[in-house]
Amino acid sequence: MTASAPARWRPPLLVRLSAGLHLIAVSLVVIDPAAWTIALTLIIADHLFITAVGLWPRSTWLGANWNRLPAAARERNEISLTIDDGPDPEVTPHVLEILDRYQVKASFFCIADRAERYPELCREIVKRGHDVENHTQHHRHTFSLLGSQGYRREIKSAQAVLHAITGTAPQFFRAPAGLRNPFLAPVLHRLNLQLASWSVRGYDTRTRDANRVKNRLLRGLRAGAILLLHDGNAARTSDRIPVILAVLPELLETAAAARLRFVRLRQVTH
Repeated sequence: MTASAPARWRPPLLVRLSAGLHLIAVSLVVIDPAAWTIALTLIIADHLFITAVGLWPRSTWLGANWNRLPAAARERNEISLTIDDGPDPEVTPHVLEILDRYQVKASFFCIADRAERYPELCREIVKRGHDVENHTQHHRHTFSLLGSQGYRREIKSAQAVLHAITGTAPQFFRAPAGLRNPFLAPVLHRLNLQLASWSVRGYDTRTRDANRVKNRLLRGLRAGAILLLHDGNAARTSDRIPVILAVLPELLETAAAARLRFVRLRQVTH
């Protein structure tokens, strides 16, 4: 991935098929106005299907999406740790200490609003050898309902904020909860950002049982995995410990024992 202007965006097959279906529906009505119910049924079914695909975070049907590392990285036994929703002044410093202890580098998908509140923490993430990536400006729950202009404002604003704070422009983007619609891919293409989801997640924002979170992650711990944890919005155990802090040490130790090597997402692109 480079800073050069990206080539012209080509819609994925599903989007092209959807556009073709709309043309067929319109043609049906032009040829026979009485066929409007059939045409409407086709369009509604199409929209429902695309909506369902947008609710599937790991889908590649709406555009390029890293849901695991490329084949070359898998052959090298590489995996990637991604950490979302920060920075958090209570949790992120402890996460950084654990990562330092195990000499692991991660990709932090930061919310730009939070980065503006804690810029020194964002700079500390980069200083310790990790990457700060784009997780939108506001992390709105309605993100998947935005249109092209809404996506552009939300993502471009975050890109500018994170670049200004860290001195490096993010290269990867992750949608809130991974939810999106067909308008996202062309915006990311114009901004030269790669969408990244995950291979396995622990649901550590809503599961307070650290063992359950850990076991979910360990089941997906294999070459090429993109792991997802949260330093922001982290659930707390019954002892009030952020789940990510309770899970990380054993997760990193198990990966090392399996001879899996952690890499930042950007390392895979070089």
